[in-house]
Amino acid sequence: MVNWRTRTSAERTDRGERGTAAPEAVSEQNDMSKSSSDAATAAVGSAIKEQVRENYARAARRVTSNESGGCCGTAAPCGNPITSNLYADSETGALPAEAVAASLGCGNPTALAELKAGETVLDLGSGGGIDVLLSARRVGPSGKAYGLDMTDEMLALARENQRKAGAQNVEFLKGEIENIPLPDNSVDVIISNCVINLSGDKDRVLAEAFRVLRPGGRFAVSDVVVRGEVPAAICRSVELWIGCVAGALEESEYRAKLSGAGFEQVEVEPTRIYRAEDAREFFARADVEIEKIAPMVDGKFMSAFVRARKPL
Repeated sequence: MVNWRTRTSAERTDRGERGTAAPEAVSEQNDMSKSSSDAATAAVGSAIKEQVRENYARAARRVTSNESGGCCGTAAPCGNPITSNLYADSETGALPAEAVAASLGCGNPTALAELKAGETVLDLGSGGGIDVLLSARRVGPSGKAYGLDMTDEMLALARENQRKAGAQNVEFLKGEIENIPLPDNSVDVIISNCVINLSGDKDRVLAEAFRVLRPGGRFAVSDVVVRGEVPAAICRSVELWIGCVAGALEESEYRAKLSGAGFEQVEVEPTRIYRAEDAREFFARADVEIEKIAPMVDGKFMSAFVRARKPL
C-alpha cells in the first residue's frame, strides 16, 4: 500500500514569535514551497505511471501466453463489474480473440462516439487495440484510426491484432497521453477507454487532447467518474489506482477541467453505476474493508461517457 497524498506547502514560520518576514524572504519561501510541491507531484505521477506500465505489460503477457485475463491491468479475473460485458457479439465476432481478451476498459466509446466515414480517430491508451480496430471499421478505408500506448508489450500485441484483422487504416504509436506524438489540429475524434483516470496529470492530458483535435473536433471517452467525495482509503491504494477507481475524477471536477482546457458542450452520461456489494472482491484485493466504506462508495462510482467539443 502506498500513500499518494503529498504535502503541497511548506510549514509556515511562527509569526507570533518572529514577526512578519521581509517580502523578499516570503517570496523566496513561496518559490521554494512551489518547487517542492511540483517535485512531489511529479514524483507521485511518475510512480503511478510506472505502476500502470508494469501492470498493463503483465496483462499483455497474460494474453499472449493464453493465461486467464485481467481487468484494468490487475491480475483479477474478468468478473470485475467495471470491465465485464461491454461489447456486443456482433462487434467482437470478427476481431482477433487476443484483441477481445486484452480489453481492459470500462465502456464502449466507439459505440457512442458517432464516428463517420473518412474521419481520423485517436484512441488514448489503446492497449490491445480493440477500440482502434472497431473505430477503423466505422471510419472506413477513407478514414484513419490511431492508437497511442506507452507499453511495449501492449503495442506488440495490438500490432499483431491489426495484422490478424487485416486493418490497413490503422497505426499504433508509442507515447504517453500527456505528450501526444501528433501535430496540432490533426484529429477529428479522440476516444479513450478507462485510461485518462489513470494519469497523474489529467490537466496535461486534456490540454494535449485539445491541441491535436481539429476545430469542431470531438472528445468522446469512456471513463470512471465519481459523484461525491472519494474515501481516503481508496485514494491511497495503488491497486485501486491501477483498477480504474482511485484516480477517477469527481463529475463536477471533470467538467471543470474540460472547460478549463478550452472544450465546450461538456456532457457526462452515466452508462453503469456501481454498488459496493458488486465490487466486494475488487475492494478486498486492495485491502479495503468493504463494510467500512460501503456507505461512502455505494452508487458514487460510475462508468460514464464523457463528451465535449473543441470550438470552431
